[in-house]
Amino acid sequence: MRSKLKLVVNNKFKKKEKFFVKNELRSILNLYAKKVSAGDWKDYGLSINKKEISFDIYQRASEKPIYRISKNLSPKRQDERFYILDRNGKIVKKSDNLENLIKRVEWTRLKLVK
Repeated sequence: MRSKLKLVVNNKFKKKEKFFVKNELRSILNLYAKKVSAGDWKDYGLSINKKEISFDIYQRASEKPIYRISKNLSPKRQDERFYILDRNGKIVKKSDNLENLIKRVEWTRLKLVK
């Protein structure tokens, strides 16, 4: 009995990334480790949906994230691939290269103002 299965070689469709790749995650975790050791950041979380993946950074575990480093899975423009959001959801910076984006942002130490 013959099978109707066909072998597909050189598939034109690219595999879509569904998470941060190794180099991207390493850049984020290196930044996170520096800021934790300085006492600025305390916790992190990951948010994943169909449109984006984000690394959420918290000053305390019970608050809203102070920063969100996001990767847009289907950007309309190339420079919208990675972006950083602040506590209010405003875009701080965006770029097509995550490592350069992390270097360009001034990660200020947040202080409590009375």
